[in-house]
Amino acid sequence: MEEKSKREPLIIVVSAPSGSGKTTLTELILGKMKGIKRSVSCTTREPRYGEKDRQDYIFISKEEFEEKIENEEFLEWEKNFGNYYGTPLDQFQKAVDDGVDIILSIDVKGGAKIKKAFPESISVFITPPSKEELEERLRNRNTDGEEQVTIRLEESKKEMLAAEEYEYLIVNKDIEKAADELKTIIEDQRKNRKKKKEGAGK
Repeated sequence: MEEKSKREPLIIVVSAPSGSGKTTLTELILGKMKGIKRSVSCTTREPRYGEKDRQDYIFISKEEFEEKIENEEFLEWEKNFGNYYGTPLDQFQKAVDDGVDIILSIDVKGGAKIKKAFPESISVFITPPSKEELEERLRNRNTDGEEQVTIRLEESKKEMLAAEEYEYLIVNKDIEKAADELKTIIEDQRKNRKKKKEGAGK
């Protein structure tokens, strides 16, 4: 009996300045949609209050991360704010094998690498309503000292310049509404992909 061909997964890249809510947004999407998984990034930074290992991030040592780099175990990786962040290749491969869509919550540098490697991937940039609100969110997190907040705010200015390189822009004024916007984007992309496949088969 011939095995049924698996659906080519949709790759959704979600990027945003720190404090814009991209992690919360991707978690909401998982609860709203079926057939989609979130790639859990590896990082060498310390867990913030309330974060869980292998749920929010995979927390590993610098030595272990560098060993994984050497063994080419990352789809992409970057060093930000003095810590490593990377997308595990095995998670991506599993999504491909299972035929489910995968959503990557990564920074703009990582997003550019994914887009270059996978031109058909969908890129979505999440932005806060204003710079003032972003600063307020970063301070209210109480996870970074004043120096780190300042660094993140400076970095956010550079990241915001990359927004025009993304296919979609979502202003996260209300997290539920932003999640619904992202859900609509993914649903539309799924429909478009299905139509293209059906058209190619005629």
